[in-house]
Amino acid sequence: MILVIRNRQRVQPLDTRLLRKITTELLTELIGVSEVELGIALVSSREMAAVNQSYLQHEGSTDVITFDHVALPAIKGSLPRQLHGELFICVEEAMRYAKEFRTTWQLEVVRYVVHGVLHLCGYDDLQAKLRREMKREEVRLLEKELLDKEDNYQTEIAA
Repeated sequence: MILVIRNRQRVQPLDTRLLRKITTELLTELIGVSEVELGIALVSSREMAAVNQSYLQHEGSTDVITFDHVALPAIKGSLPRQLHGELFICVEEAMRYAKEFRTTWQLEVVRYVVHGVLHLCGYDDLQAKLRREMKREEVRLLEKELLDKEDNYQTEIAA
């Protein structure tokens, strides 16, 4: 497994070692992927807006952008044998949505990791039905990942 996490934002300190642990558990124990090359970049809203414009031709920042580097995309519902991709996660968006949804920004960051990994597993959220399916799986994985760990993750992920 190759998992590279880079904290390129300076808005909020973040424990990348704990995020690595959470992500590793998600990939190996909950999803069961055998081969992983994943890069996670934690970025500012300014950098996210630039990535969003450059690669997706969308204006403004967003919470998470996923780039799948596998030649044949995963098929939703089948267990992917390999994941190769990149996630760009905006910590400022996590802070904003955390207030809106009355949660912590740390748990929002974990939610974005799960969401991005689900995209790499073949899930899509462009249509309402597919978005609901993806959201159900996201919630299921978050509940499994955070069961009995939530308090530790909330306090520890903030460095």
